[in-house]
Amino acid sequence: MLELLRTYWWTFLIRGLLALAFGIMALIWPGITLMALVMLFGIYVIVEGVFSLVAAFSNRGAGAWWVLLLEGIVSIAIGCIAFIWPGITAVGLMIFIALWAIFTGLLEIGAAVQLRREMQGEWILALIGFLSILIGIILIINPAAGVLAVVWLIGIYAIVFGGLLVFLGMKFRKLAPPQ
Repeated sequence: MLELLRTYWWTFLIRGLLALAFGIMALIWPGITLMALVMLFGIYVIVEGVFSLVAAFSNRGAGAWWVLLLEGIVSIAIGCIAFIWPGITAVGLMIFIALWAIFTGLLEIGAAVQLRREMQGEWILALIGFLSILIGIILIINPAAGVLAVVWLIGIYAIVFGGLLVFLGMKFRKLAPPQ
């Protein structure tokens, strides 16, 4: 796996730069429509999928090449769905975020109940869980209320994710064998 990462360090760099560009655009133009964001997301995941497929097919003998193959196939499929059914993708994204918030909220409350015997201040975790559930319910009841928040959340996530990928790409570049 290390040899794979050394050889294809530049894919991390390109993916990171694309994620940074995507995140910055989402933050600069928060009024962008959700459909345009879905299209940008579709382009991003298709390009990322192509890079994953290139890395996978170039290293078919490597131990975990199939992980990159699977990532590439899933990324390209999700990107195609975003273009074919942008409305369904947007609604699906909102529902996914809402369900994720509710699920993690329930887990956080459960963890707080378990921790109350072991520590003080566990109520903070329960409060976080309650807020997560509340946000999830609001998103299910009124998905439009979360559109701007989702744009900002995705933008911030993409910037952090992209920055970390660029960092990793440069780190893997230093490990690359001399050409």
